[in-house]
Amino acid sequence: MPITLVLADDHPLILDGMENLFQLEKDFKLVARCIDGEEALRAVRVHRPDVLVLDIRMPVRDGISVLREMKKEKLPTRAVLLTAALDEDELAEAVRLGVRGLVLKELAPKLLVQCIRQVHAGELWLEKRSVAGALEKLLRREAGKQEVARVLTPREVEIVHQVAAGLRNKEIAERLFIGEGTVKIHLHNIYQKLGVDSRLKLTRYAQEKGLI
Repeated sequence: MPITLVLADDHPLILDGMENLFQLEKDFKLVARCIDGEEALRAVRVHRPDVLVLDIRMPVRDGISVLREMKKEKLPTRAVLLTAALDEDELAEAVRLGVRGLVLKELAPKLLVQCIRQVHAGELWLEKRSVAGALEKLLRREAGKQEVARVLTPREVEIVHQVAAGLRNKEIAERLFIGEGTVKIHLHNIYQKLGVDSRLKLTRYAQEKGLI
């Protein structure tokens, strides 16, 4: 099955260039091209593409607003940002809203193709020259949080934070206003779910996932 795409950019020349690029790749299928954010959102709702390639700055509705609405509606399409300029606050917000890849317009077109393939495969794509280490860390942290949220309950996540902060069971119980025995039960369940068997390994897991 080809990777289905929606392309959104308010510059016709860039849209034409991207369309020509993906016509040369047999594993892609373009289902819509859009010149503003509202069109992009409608196209994603109608076509449910695998990937949306989205410019941040567009008329009617900007890229961040599109991402926010996609998350609100729980649309399954993965988003890749294609942008001419980087604003750290915008990018941080985009990451929080689930964007999976970032490519600068000035970079080689083949990198966009590689990015989309990787994002479609469920991976993150960061062009190292285009983002600071802080943003890369933020991406890993957000991805880690999403992964943990699929496995642990909110209460269990709270307890992981407390354990990673070095608190003992009694202290955790006092902070969360629960019994010490309840903390032990939660920890037992956490260990089983994450495949760890000690507080040290749990702390390392939290560090790897960017939870602390």
